[in-house]
Amino acid sequence: MTHNNTNTNKIIIAAMYKFVHLPDFVKLRKKLIQVCEKQSLKGTLLLAEEGINGTVAGDRDGIDNLLYFLRKDPRFLDLEHKESFVSEMPFYRMKVRLKKEIVTMGIPDIDPNQLNGAKVDYKEWNDLISDPEVLVIDTRNEYEYGIGTFKNAISPKTTTFREFPEYVSRELEVDKHRKIAMFCTGGIRCEKATNYLLSHGFEKVYHLNGGILKYLEEIQEEENLWEGECFVFDGRVAVDKNLEQGSYEQCFACRMPLSREELQSEKYEKGISCPHCLDSLSDEKYQRVSERQRQVELADSRAQKHIGVPQSPGKVV
Repeated sequence: MTHNNTNTNKIIIAAMYKFVHLPDFVKLRKKLIQVCEKQSLKGTLLLAEEGINGTVAGDRDGIDNLLYFLRKDPRFLDLEHKESFVSEMPFYRMKVRLKKEIVTMGIPDIDPNQLNGAKVDYKEWNDLISDPEVLVIDTRNEYEYGIGTFKNAISPKTTTFREFPEYVSRELEVDKHRKIAMFCTGGIRCEKATNYLLSHGFEKVYHLNGGILKYLEEIQEEENLWEGECFVFDGRVAVDKNLEQGSYEQCFACRMPLSREELQSEKYEKGISCPHCLDSLSDEKYQRVSERQRQVELADSRAQKHIGVPQSPGKVV
């Protein structure tokens, strides 16, 4: 599928992850920071003993040089990444963070390097999720599910990935759910989720290789079973089926994606509140975010970029 990569979209957003044992991840951080800063890249990379995960943005040479640096290491030789294109830089800093997990489930014995479900590419995915015997689970959070998902998919109704094990114990049964297909934004959460299910006795467990972003990048329009938009963890908030910036904006106070209808709500105040958070916003926080928004508008009026402008948290895909 051909996506918009015109001269007006010169900034490349590269999302990547890989589960791989990195006992030297603390030392690797320093080298990665040096490479990313030298290449003028911005975004967030997470490093843990279990692997690497993150999203960065920059020009073609910068992205290529980062990938070249990583793939020189035999452990990252088969590192896959997804690309999309924008006209403005979606991040404001470059961060390389050390973590206990590159995607947080909070279960210490989980190790996708040892065991995970069958990876299904975009060509096979449509047939799999169209099978009435397959339970299709969106492993993302409820707010992500709410703005777009695959046909026939159900939501675990989680607010964080840490809640996924509880959903499994409450809703899934080994004898009843014999075929399970899972997906997420870039592939990392569903890959870890397959490990968890397999370790709890589920046998036929599948996940979408490369996640939603890879599917949208590769699938032909007439075969596309995606419905709605896809939430992304950068300044675009969401992308459409063509991986171009979608119609959602984000609330600075609670980070929720907001539809055009919600932006018209009397509870929406730019940079301050929205229908999801106004009723629970304390007076202290209201004053704090109001002052923050005033500073943002002041910086804009001076044609400056305010580092604290609303953007998605540097989470995983």
